[in-house]
Amino acid sequence: MSNPQLPLHHHHIPASPLVLGCMRFGGEWDGLPITDDLVYEGHQAVEAALEIGINHYDLADIYTRGKAEHVFGRILAESAGLREQIIIQSKCGIRLVGDDDGPQRYDSSGSHILASVDGILQRLGVDYLDILLLHRPDPLAHPQEIAEALAKLHHSGKVRHFGVSNMGSEQIRLLQSYSNVPFIVNQLEMSLDKIGFVEAGVTVNRPQALHNVFPYGTMEFCQSEHIQLQAWGALAQGRFTGRVVDGQRPEIEATTQIVERIAKERGVTSEVIVLAWLMKHPAGIQPIIGSIRPERIRACKDAVQTELTRYEWYELYSASCGRRM
Repeated sequence: MSNPQLPLHHHHIPASPLVLGCMRFGGEWDGLPITDDLVYEGHQAVEAALEIGINHYDLADIYTRGKAEHVFGRILAESAGLREQIIIQSKCGIRLVGDDDGPQRYDSSGSHILASVDGILQRLGVDYLDILLLHRPDPLAHPQEIAEALAKLHHSGKVRHFGVSNMGSEQIRLLQSYSNVPFIVNQLEMSLDKIGFVEAGVTVNRPQALHNVFPYGTMEFCQSEHIQLQAWGALAQGRFTGRVVDGQRPEIEATTQIVERIAKERGVTSEVIVLAWLMKHPAGIQPIIGSIRPERIRACKDAVQTELTRYEWYELYSASCGRRM
């Protein structure tokens, strides 16, 4: 199984194969003040993650409207030496409704990127970010302007590495052609439920390709350029591990039964099988566990050691896409 080896700063630890997603830190997206209970909840999640070997934490400036970073900052302040042991990545580039008088929108202007990073560092109470991701493709993005902002952040020491989120290969290629700092991460929605990343390649020259929205060639591009692929929504919101969601695809139930059977045979949790399916892909996908519940985080413990057979992988894939290869 390929292990993610992000080319991080020379004195830094290698990134763990799993990432803890901190979108639920800080409670609701309501702008209400942070309570000690919310900080305690965050502490419990980070402790559970550290316990199973996770040293990589994924945030964004918009998560719970800035409260996620505030809570994470409190955790860092209350945990001596933790900052040096972990990799912190955050994202910028989305303006939410209510931030100003405008519509909800993407903003990759140089001034917004620079101001966002100052806000992120302030909320986290740190002097640098390990990785900054551009959160969404902005139709009004000026590659030259972005390149200049990222170069400033890099030279000042505020950000050590850069990446993108939710981008296709051509969007990354364009940004990279202007930028001297390499983009080392691309974070996309990928899971046993969101199988477009596999379908994009499998359905080439077939009618099913019409229904796939995942950008064709992105997996191959990231592999060839050694860009670490990260999967958000990796556990598919619990669809294969006991959570019943209204109006879900009929294929989910059949896939869940196979997940449960393999988990039982292997003596591991269903969460482990769902993640191991992603990690079997030769691109070396780094799944993001988007949970704040310690028991759910601990349920992922054996994912790194569990390698599915080709047979099991195809059995799950074929059940999820609902057709024969």
